[in-house]
Amino acid sequence: MSRVVIVTGGSRGIGAATAVLAAERGYGVCVNYRKNKEAAEKVVRTIEALGRRAIAVQADVAEEGEVAELFRAAESFGTIVGLVNNAGILEKQMRVESVDAARLERILRTNVIGSFLCAREAVRRMSTKRGGQGGAIVNVSSAASRWGSPGEYVDYAAAKGAIDTFTVGLAQEVADEGIRVNAVRPGIIDTEIHAAGGEPRRVERLKSKIPMQRGGRPEEVARAILFLLSDEASFTTGAFIDVSGGK
Repeated sequence: MSRVVIVTGGSRGIGAATAVLAAERGYGVCVNYRKNKEAAEKVVRTIEALGRRAIAVQADVAEEGEVAELFRAAESFGTIVGLVNNAGILEKQMRVESVDAARLERILRTNVIGSFLCAREAVRRMSTKRGGQGGAIVNVSSAASRWGSPGEYVDYAAAKGAIDTFTVGLAQEVADEGIRVNAVRPGIIDTEIHAAGGEPRRVERLKSKIPMQRGGRPEEVARAILFLLSDEASFTTGAFIDVSGGK
């Protein structure tokens, strides 16, 4: 059977770039999406044009039952050897004094709870103590966990801070079960997420503050993710790669 990697939030941006690169590296890919079926199917077609295998699976990672269905669909496609916890959301730029509980719940359910639920299902299938073959989990955190994102996305940054701690804890918990857990921390990357926050040209505004004087590309983050998934990182767990242009 195929060696399968699940990429949550795989229909666009960093997720889409990661899905395509994973396919190029020989994995079967489960492209998860929440709403945009057309975009997910476009990623699948791109992968199939490479002569590789992929499926698109709808699931909201914030919903426990849907996460279980996602993993059942993926394991019917092949042996799950990798999970990329990429699905994440942010909302309009806002100071903490204006944030309400409903917004916080939305941010935390997708960015934190969703990552926990997906990792749980991956561990249940990969752990050598449960009869699995081992594997790798890569969490997509953010350089915002270091910056704090004042005046814009403190809630999102806090959620990514939780992912950093989660990465370290889970890595140590399953290190002797054949599972490696690492994270990448993208900086200011040129994707659609900035439009979701209300500022489509945010990369242009902030690029002068980046030592490399430009925003990053999704493909540059994807390469770091694929390294951490690969056997080239066989003695690496609980580690972080900052893909942030030096900031």
